[in-house]
Amino acid sequence: MPITLDEIVEEAREMPGDVVAELIDRIMLARHGGVEPSVATAWKAETDRRIAEIESGQVAGVPLAASLARARKLAGL
Repeated sequence: MPITLDEIVEEAREMPGDVVAELIDRIMLARHGGVEPSVATAWKAETDRRIAEIESGQVAGVPLAASLARARKLAGL
């Protein structure tokens, strides 16, 4: 009997974050193919830049709850 989506989600909750990240990467790769190296490199540079800005205090982070509320509002939910 195949595993249900709910069972997958429940098992993923028990996994370490790096394992979940790898699982997501593998699913994306299987469904959509690989990411172009230039795109991956550009996103890595952008992520590193943004983290450095937050860590230096140059930019303030936005709390998750505020971000989700804004996303819900924009989506009309």
